[in-house]
Amino acid sequence: MRNIFKTKSISDLIQETRGEKSLNKVLGAFELTMLGVGAIVGAGIFVITGVAAANFSGPALILSFIVSGLACAFAALCYAEFSSVVPVAGSAYTYGYAALGEVWAWIIGWDLILEYTVSIGTVAIGWSGYVDSILRSIGINLPGQLLKSPFEGGIMNLPAIIIVLAIGLLLIKGVSQSAKLNNIVVAIKLTVIALFVILAFGHVKTSNWHPFMPYGWGGVFQGAAYVFFAYIGFDAVSTAAEEVKDAKKDLPKGIIFSLLICTIIYMVVSLFLTGVVPYYKYKGVSAPVAFALQQIGINWGSVLVSVGALFGLTSVLLVMMFGQTRIFFAMSRDGLLPKFLGEVNKKTKTPITSTVIVSIAAAIISGFLPIGIVSELTNIGTLAAFIIVSIGVVVLRKNRPDLERPFKCPLVPVVPAAAVVFCGYLIYKLNLATQLRFVIWFALGLVVYFLYGMRHSTMNKEEKKAS
Repeated sequence: MRNIFKTKSISDLIQETRGEKSLNKVLGAFELTMLGVGAIVGAGIFVITGVAAANFSGPALILSFIVSGLACAFAALCYAEFSSVVPVAGSAYTYGYAALGEVWAWIIGWDLILEYTVSIGTVAIGWSGYVDSILRSIGINLPGQLLKSPFEGGIMNLPAIIIVLAIGLLLIKGVSQSAKLNNIVVAIKLTVIALFVILAFGHVKTSNWHPFMPYGWGGVFQGAAYVFFAYIGFDAVSTAAEEVKDAKKDLPKGIIFSLLICTIIYMVVSLFLTGVVPYYKYKGVSAPVAFALQQIGINWGSVLVSVGALFGLTSVLLVMMFGQTRIFFAMSRDGLLPKFLGEVNKKTKTPITSTVIVSIAAAIISGFLPIGIVSELTNIGTLAAFIIVSIGVVVLRKNRPDLERPFKCPLVPVVPAAAVVFCGYLIYKLNLATQLRFVIWFALGLVVYFLYGMRHSTMNKEEKKAS
């Protein structure tokens, strides 16, 4: 029991990346930034912006994005420092192991499993909806039973299953090919977003921005908690640590640049969305960007935006599945999950077993289960991970001041404390049902750790051998 709070040596963590099971180092700062943008710009901008404007923020949606962006910015600086010190796969899980101890690493890893798995399922179902919409616009109607889960009166969500398995096959082929596809997809969706701004520019009515905060500051902060989903993904950059050519320099750049680019995009788009159409008209609208163009009579632009949204969701799926497999890889290498999850193919240098398992699990979730409100668990799981990483930076500064830090988070402990406060407040603003579900998931994770993870921990086994 005393070993559950024992930290793992950073030198040992780095040494593990150089063995036979190491991953292929092919990524640079540009690819990492594109991975971040690919993960962040997706369902958030194409789906939830309208709901947030109508129900929470009104025209002050731009302020909600700024608040969420600040919470992420403070956490991102902490991630950037950790990524330069511990350039190892696993993201927040690995950082927790190095700074706080094994049990906290497990808790973060368990949170990240929740975040990525639910995200993959949710985004795949959204992808399926956009495919159906585009096919209908050209006269092709898929059978309804192949678009809904059994719980919704269908047989399966076939398009969702197909895209998840296709992304899984791409990831098995190699990181280099996946990154190249992601770069192309990101370029397409950024072009579509730019097109929306250009088309909407001449139709903005400043009267639509009054009243600016119809729901007051409470609505702004509640909106911030809701749109936080739009920022989830920048942490996926750090899961690629072992596949980066110069991780200590390029990882912090990828994390910070991707978050900065996406925050600016969100602010601009939210401003135009509420300027073109009154905020209350977005109530119940699941495709607000396309809806806005329809309202001003640019139907062809609406179709293009739908295509762009499809590409956007594809890149999110790619990066989320990539991140999930790397977390499994890191946790299995430490013995906290079964060892076979960490097996690396000698030819492709990718963790094929974990990729296959994640693909099958995500295909089952997206094809046969209704996601619904459970997607909010993605938010709370990520916020909890951000809090633990931020605390970890302060602890590691105190316990290991001697470590080389190519990137240093400024104003420690002020910035980490701000991240904890912002993220904690956003958790508080989420609904009670989501908070209770997270507590249940947290408790289940502790049971799994004490029954399996603690007994099979590589570090604990090495301790026993040494003694």
